[in-house]
Parts: sequence; structure tokens; C-alpha cells
Amino acid sequence: MKYFASLIFVIVSVILAENGSFAQTHKGATTRAVVYEGDTIPFIELPTFRYFAPRIFKNRWEEHKYNRLVRNIKRVYPYARLAGIKFEEYSEMLMSLETDAQRKRAARNLEREIRDEFEGELRRLTISQGHILIKLIDRETKHTSYDVLKDFRGTFTAVFWQSFGKLFGYNLKTEYDPYGEDQMIEEIVQLIEMGGI
Repeated sequence: MKYFASLIFVIVSVILAENGSFAQTHKGATTRAVVYEGDTIPFIELPTFRYFAPRIFKNRWEEHKYNRLVRNIKRVYPYARLAGIKFEEYSEMLMSLETDAQRKRAARNLEREIRDEFEGELRRLTISQGHILIKLIDRETKHTSYDVLKDFRGTFTAVFWQSFGKLFGYNLKTEYDPYGEDQMIEEIVQLIEMGGI
């Protein structure tokens, strides 16, 4: 009987040595932990989930206006996202240049690149899509369109385009207000980001 127990112990030891122990074979995720009252508890951050109640419209006109706003935002939101990415990229690149002359030359080249790539598409935007784009650029870059122009092309160019835009009803100094007048735009953008629409 002793011999049999020893044999089982050796066989189990060999099997565990080849395959590893049960505690070692479990593949888990490394996570942060918090010590609370002497006990270690895993600390896992969950992504923010937002829920918006289904919209109830008073009449068909209100529903039509909302659907048109959704279409307009879906059309211009990719450009605003791209503007935010390019703004960060170009800001870093321009800050790495040593002289103002190099920065101006690089800014002109960047403007030429952007015009060649997007001018045709952006010219086809409607006036209301243009207004939304100006607001969404402020949302994505944390700078108004006027400030972006001023930073990259100078005060004179920013004032010129602000004055020119005013002729067509645009204000490049418009700021994005997600908790006030632009609350519905913010809701639609968040739904787009979550894949809800």
C-alpha cells in the first residue's frame, strides 16, 4: 500500500511538473489593485457608458429638423475629427522648427496640402453644415477656428477670413457649448462615437 501511494505521488508530481501546477497554468490579466482595510482588491476602470432616452417629437417638422441635424453632423464630424488630429500633429511639428521664417514656410506648405486634399469636398458643404463644422472644430481642437488660423497663419489672415466669413453668416470665433446651445449636437456626436447612429 505504501508503494502504491508513493507511485501515485510520483505520477502526479511528474504530470504537474510537465504541465505546471493549476495555479501557474491560469492565464489572467494584470490589473491595478487597491488596498482597502488590509485586503487587496482589483481596481478596474470601466469605459463610460451614456444612455440617451429615445426622442419623442411633438410633430413631424420637429422630427425632420432632428434628422436633418443628424445628417449634417454625420457629414462634417469626420472632418472635425481629422482637424483635431492634424492640429496636434502640425502644432508639434511647427514648435520643433527653430525660426519664424521656417514656421511660416511650413504653415504655407501645410495649408497647400490641406487645400489640395479637402477643398473640393468642403466647398460642397451647406451653410448649416459649415456652422456645425466650425463648432465641432472647436470641440475637437479646444481652439476656435479663428484661433487656429491665427496660430498657423497669423493675425492678419485670421482677421481677413473672419471678416470674409461674416459676409456669409459665419463667425470663426464661435465657441462650442456642450451644456448650453450645442447640447443636442453633443448628444448626437456621442451617439455617433458609441455607434448608436
